[in-house]
Amino acid sequence: MKILYNIAGTCHSGGMERVLANKANWLVANGYDVVIVTTDQRGEPPFFALDERIKCHDLGVNYEENNGAGFLNKLLKYPAKQRKHKRLLREVLAEECPDITVSMFCNDVSFIAGLKEGGKKVLEIHFGKHKRLQYGRKGLWRLADLWRTRQDERLVRRFDRFVVLTNEDKELWGDIPGMVVIPNAKTFTPLAHAALDNKRVIAVGRYTHQKGFERLIEAWRLICDKVPGWSLDIIGDGEQRVVLQELVDTYGLGNSVTLVPPTNDMPAVYMNASVVAMSSRYEGLPMILVEAQAFGLPIVSFDSQCGPADVVEDSVTGFLVPEGDVHALAHRLECVMCNDKLRKDMGAAACKASERYSVGKVMGQWCELFNSVVKE
Repeated sequence: MKILYNIAGTCHSGGMERVLANKANWLVANGYDVVIVTTDQRGEPPFFALDERIKCHDLGVNYEENNGAGFLNKLLKYPAKQRKHKRLLREVLAEECPDITVSMFCNDVSFIAGLKEGGKKVLEIHFGKHKRLQYGRKGLWRLADLWRTRQDERLVRRFDRFVVLTNEDKELWGDIPGMVVIPNAKTFTPLAHAALDNKRVIAVGRYTHQKGFERLIEAWRLICDKVPGWSLDIIGDGEQRVVLQELVDTYGLGNSVTLVPPTNDMPAVYMNASVVAMSSRYEGLPMILVEAQAFGLPIVSFDSQCGPADVVEDSVTGFLVPEGDVHALAHRLECVMCNDKLRKDMGAAACKASERYSVGKVMGQWCELFNSVVKE
């Protein structure tokens, strides 16, 4: 069976790129043919290693060159890019003849289900239903986000299958034919677990509005004097790097808060940490939380929509606090950091909880979906 995936690019260090790399590598290792089509690769290599048997095409549409441009700029440029994208993708689909074409809810989602080329069409979403409304944009952008959210409700019904990450998100979408829940699999199966003795808190993700790292820095400012010797590493990169660094400097936190570039050696990061913090405004199913549990790390997170509540059992494997409550986030971080027994008990519980995200279980669900959809 040949599966063709569509994504903006594989060159970034985000969770969606990590999930696709893991999934594609597993599929080719288990006898599937896999093709990945990108629009914004720009000649860069994949951030996460891909099996050499995976064929990659970049269409060179380059949607991202308009990121940060004004509303009118995007309004004028986007239709032409969509036409180019559709034309070039049809050529690739005709050449590759996949049994199943998968959209990862990128710029192809508006037209891909209507293409006669490419076999069955499957849509997977890595955020919650209301992600566009949680961008926090104003004016014309806000109206566009409202309109696109309503369009999403219509578009997802065109696909042969629609895959969401959590039961919480499934309920938000309502009665959608062909909708199924398949979580992300944990990336690693560690031979050992973190000792939880290092005085190190980590957060991981792109430096964007979504991840809310400025809120985490605010929380850290409230407790840093109460937890001497502890440090916070925020691992990632993105458009808010300068803003976040200025916030660290303004609060005089340079001795305990570090913005760390992305790394391919995440196991080492987890093994040397003792707590994971998540300050996101919204998620899908955060890979950082799934991976952290596999290494036996307790988690302190906002109870944002969607994802954290599916992974974290409050007061057992970590703490969930009301979304946006910075003081509560600070308090719970302090609790875990200052109580060795609590931290290690939560870490042990996290290890056990991570088994539900094993690669075998999750990829077994994907194989069942692929087999069922091609038989229809």
